Amino acid sequence: MKILIIRHGDPDYSIDSLTEKGWREAEILSERIAPLDVKQYYVSPLGRARDTASFTLKKAGREAEVLPWLREYDVRIDDSATGTKRIPWDMLPADWTAVPEYYQWNGWYNVPVMKSAGMEAGLRAVWDGLDGILARHGYRRDGLVYRAEKPNEDTIVFFCHFGVQCVMLGHLFGVSPMILWHSLMTAPTSVTTLCSEERREGTAFFRASAIGDISHLYAKGEPPAFAGRFCEMFSNEEQRHD
Repeated sequence: MKILIIRHGDPDYSIDSLTEKGWREAEILSERIAPLDVKQYYVSPLGRARDTASFTLKKAGREAEVLPWLREYDVRIDDSATGTKRIPWDMLPADWTAVPEYYQWNGWYNVPVMKSAGMEAGLRAVWDGLDGILARHGYRRDGLVYRAEKPNEDTIVFFCHFGVQCVMLGHLFGVSPMILWHSLMTAPTSVTTLCSEERREGTAFFRASAIGDISHLYAKGEPPAFAGRFCEMFSNEEQRHD
């Protein structure tokens, strides 16, 4: 089975939709995704993901199932420096890398600042939601692998967000999402592709063949959006610093 995880287009967070560029990106993306033989489409309930999916669904003559757990991962932690709440993937590298527990896939959420935020409950909502969908399609979680109860070569597509995408990938790979949140950047409308590998009959693991692919944008001469990145140099005041 193939899993396609697609990040929404360039966002306008103020209205939970897309910028003019984001709409352009979504249209280009649809030319890539709509012709595929897709078993089922799934989409976040948030506007920017649903708007991104709309072009593909219209061209394919399909509808997507809305999954509440597929919304952007919104468990926020206390920022002691500012006294505000912030998303965990915006921590400064010098801060999170100094905590060895953040590298442990099955214990990082017990670090006090994460535990007080209820991080584990938020993670389990995503893990259980993803495993429920995979079980529906023939692959049932068994420890860190999946029992291939009804192995197949179907394709399913998720339209969602960067933060929740990393939680999903961390669950599939057995990796702390702290590493993925801070080490990966998947651009708007990027496509991450995972394929099941059943090397021993009845046991499957999901392996990425592409992460954050935006070749569809380059093919149309559309540069990737900056959304999700931080300043390449601190001196560049036009890029995001916070």
